[in-house]
Amino acid sequence: MAKATLTISSKNYSSWSLRGWLMTKFSGLPFEEVAIAPDDPSARAEILLISPTILVPCLRHEGATIWDTLAIGEYLNETMPDAGLLPADRIQRAHCRSICGEIHSGFTTLRASLPVNLKGHFPGFKIWTRAQADIDRVCIIWRDCLAQSGGPFLFGERTMADAMYAPVVTRFMTYDVKLEARLKTYADLIMNLPEMVEWIAAAKEEPAEIEELEVEY
Repeated sequence: MAKATLTISSKNYSSWSLRGWLMTKFSGLPFEEVAIAPDDPSARAEILLISPTILVPCLRHEGATIWDTLAIGEYLNETMPDAGLLPADRIQRAHCRSICGEIHSGFTTLRASLPVNLKGHFPGFKIWTRAQADIDRVCIIWRDCLAQSGGPFLFGERTMADAMYAPVVTRFMTYDVKLEARLKTYADLIMNLPEMVEWIAAAKEEPAEIEELEVEY
């Protein structure tokens, strides 16, 4: 099978790059990274949520070009079906797609108020009411999934849902969001995945900073 390429932007700031990269890693599809520097105007726009049409992450494989994160997940599920990116059960699969779609199109206040910043840590960060509503909704999703599946991942085994919510986990860690015990256990599980450890280590080596995403007091 030909090696794919995955175009990504900043590992420190780009939640969408992390999602696409994790799903590709989870799938087992061999791939090479193509990185766009954070000071590239198009990459900067994507990171700052200015442009909804930026084509990052972008997976290229055997003639296919896929630039939407959910589409990447669906393509990988078709291409690497044994990886289990979607649950085998029809009802669970529908549930997985639903919560992935929700994070894909929603939670705009959470994104704007608590931007991904893997180098940062802000204990006691002030969380505004609308952002707290998004946090509460994420917790409901996680709580329901873990109750139904029994854990340790949202659908028992690791799926694309865990990749889609991984950047939210990093936000909770960066901004010191307090979680109940079961959700904290899940968040710690995600943060300690070998793929996440690899990504975070690389993020911390990035020299560039985007001032708009650096919290100041």
